[in-house]
Amino acid sequence: MISSGVDVVSFLKEQHHQIKAGFAQVKAAQGEQRRTAFYALRRLLAVHETAEEEIVHPAARKSLRDGDIIVEARLREENSAKQVLTALEDLDVDSTEFATQFATLETSVIAHASSEEREEFAMLAGVLNQEQLTRMRKAVNLVEGMAPTRPHAGVESATANMLAGPFASMIDRVRDAISDKS
Repeated sequence: MISSGVDVVSFLKEQHHQIKAGFAQVKAAQGEQRRTAFYALRRLLAVHETAEEEIVHPAARKSLRDGDIIVEARLREENSAKQVLTALEDLDVDSTEFATQFATLETSVIAHASSEEREEFAMLAGVLNQEQLTRMRKAVNLVEGMAPTRPHAGVESATANMLAGPFASMIDRVRDAISDKS
């Protein structure tokens, strides 16, 4: 994880840059290196989205005018991305099908990140003070440390993450250790 960025907005925007770089690394690699790069990207996406779902989206719902509408759109995008990520795990990373689905995922994730930055992050930065944004960053760090490392479609709310997240995280980390696909 990136450790710079004092407030939640700058921290998550920096992670968006890291995610974009992860897509480039996967596309540039082949074979085992591509598989390793893909699993690193998958892990980053999983923990990043969990933190947004548990910390950022609830704040947006509460603080932003039309917060519910904004968050619901982001949650639909996140669910779609999780479904594609799950499907990609079962494909040969050097196959044409993987490349096609991965390109679709990249396009949708980058569009999602742009929407978040424009409609959610910028608005939160405008209505919350620096102390609140800094506390949210600290909360994001805690959540990311305990988050599942694999996508779990259908678990896109703070409540669902609180209920299913710890169990999913434990199972994911065991699976990662056994399969060495962390």
